[in-house]
Amino acid sequence: MHEHHHTYGPTGSGSVVLNLGGNSGALIIYAGRELHGREIEISRDDEERRTHSAVRERQVRDGPFHTAVYPDLEAGLYTVWWDDRTPAGAISVTGGAIAEFVWPSSHLPPGAG
Repeated sequence: MHEHHHTYGPTGSGSVVLNLGGNSGALIIYAGRELHGREIEISRDDEERRTHSAVRERQVRDGPFHTAVYPDLEAGLYTVWWDDRTPAGAISVTGGAIAEFVWPSSHLPPGAG
């Protein structure tokens, strides 16, 4: 996770525009309330460069969810980072689709403990 911590109010449905189509997809990471404001980093497996998005409370028809949204990603395999060195998992993003990743519920990184 990125070291920055922000305080964001809840957002309503329709507040994020996803660019889907061709070779462009999106990723939604579902996280717990305890991660509100934290930035989760991801990187494409063939790149060292990382990008991050803050976990925000999003008000939807089914109630509040805490998610980090990556709206415009090139299709490919991505690593979701627990911290600077530890992966939380991997997810495949497909052009024209929304990939979904559930943040591990443990307070320890995957493989620890």
